[in-house]
Amino acid sequence: MSAPTVLGPRALNRATLARQLLLDRAGVPVLDAVAHLGGLQAQEPQEPFVGLWSRLRAFDPAELSDLLTGRRVVRTHLMRRTVHLVTADDALAWRARHAVMLRQRVLGTYRRELAGVDLDELAAAGRAVMADGVPRSMTELARVLAERWPEPGPRALGEMVIAALVPMVQLPPRGLWRTRAGVRNVMLSAWLGRDIDPPDPDGSDPVGRALVRRYLAAFGPAASADLRAWCGLAGLPAAVAALREELVAFRDERGRELLDLPEAPRPDPGTPAPVRFLPAFDNAVLGYHDRGRIIDDAHRGLSVAGERVVLVDGRVAATWTVGKDGTVAVTPLHGLSRTDRTAVAGEGEALAAFLSEGDSRGVRIAEAAR
Repeated sequence: MSAPTVLGPRALNRATLARQLLLDRAGVPVLDAVAHLGGLQAQEPQEPFVGLWSRLRAFDPAELSDLLTGRRVVRTHLMRRTVHLVTADDALAWRARHAVMLRQRVLGTYRRELAGVDLDELAAAGRAVMADGVPRSMTELARVLAERWPEPGPRALGEMVIAALVPMVQLPPRGLWRTRAGVRNVMLSAWLGRDIDPPDPDGSDPVGRALVRRYLAAFGPAASADLRAWCGLAGLPAAVAALREELVAFRDERGRELLDLPEAPRPDPGTPAPVRFLPAFDNAVLGYHDRGRIIDDAHRGLSVAGERVVLVDGRVAATWTVGKDGTVAVTPLHGLSRTDRTAVAGEGEALAAFLSEGDSRGVRIAEAAR
């Protein structure tokens, strides 16, 4: 048997850009894009709009807002216990598979506060409060629960119920285009009028296998550690093993095994990559344990700090913000060539126009950060 092909950082970068719809903007419906990407990280409500604008041709933000109000996509705690924008179908199919991880992650934060609390009883109480279908903030729900469990404090009670024990969605107008709104929660099954898919009864883990395929379609080639970093689930080795015969294997320059779908795009490393502006916490960066294919180790902290970043030649090369006057301000992380600055300025102008709906103050590029 021949040794697996070694893929260098540039080959992996171009594969990631192609899978993430960042090499060429895609002409697919918004719902299909959200499904292909396995959802978009969305704790900052407006960020998915930028993420989709950078990935889709002629993206109309009203389409995403309509999908939210039409209950085709939802905002819910899922991968890594973070708020994600996912399709309704994926939320129902994946939620039970993520339940243990969500509980463990909230307990990791509030283990001391929740010591002695029967979590099954807390879950039943949370469902009973929410059963009337009235949207509630976490504070409103926690205030009711604290009458029975006064010791943990409302924050611990509210987060455990909303982020882990009872599948919830954040209702519109939260997450609608150019709208500011607080978080109001209702139960996922009530909002969608459908039950959550039950846990796998026989251990065959069809959801885990589907997650592996979906992850590789949007992020591959990738290692098992990358898959865990994206979804937060530790129990997927069996799913990977079950699929191994239908996957292809590569190695990166560090010798890690990378798995992929046989027919998935792996562009030539020399393929030109356009400038792209990414929103805060974009999964193109956060969706890997080893992010070296897209961001230098020296700048890795930017992705978890919520900085918005600019890709130049496929790699994180700058951060960006929007001023009160609508100007897109770009701060390079290193020197940019004149050609690259021109390309950044052009894409930044287009982004400013999108964000301001045509009334744009343009783009300003600072000198490289020291």
